[in-house]
Amino acid sequence: MDRFEGRARLEWWANHATCLEEYDVDITATVDAVGKWRATGRHATALEAPQREGWDFLVEMDPHFSIAFPGEDRGGITVRVVEAEDGTLTLTEAPDWDGSVSITFDRT
Repeated sequence: MDRFEGRARLEWWANHATCLEEYDVDITATVDAVGKWRATGRHATALEAPQREGWDFLVEMDPHFSIAFPGEDRGGITVRVVEAEDGTLTLTEAPDWDGSVSITFDRT
């Protein structure tokens, strides 16, 4: 794939068996001459308040998602997602990400 324009699905996996959430995104993805994968886009539909809270929580906890393209049952590429204030998503391939997350919960 040198270029893809269309709908894809971001999946946030808690572990290898549990997908906590999925988000449809409209993206343009490209692969440069050295094979580096990058995409920009937006959520396919505006996130309602509960979805937005979940999205913000997951991105803050760990911004790594798997991305699934049309026809794929499960995402195969791990990407790091950054959302700009205007809602634009930037996705960059994260092949070295090992799936570990360090989470600290505040005690109240």
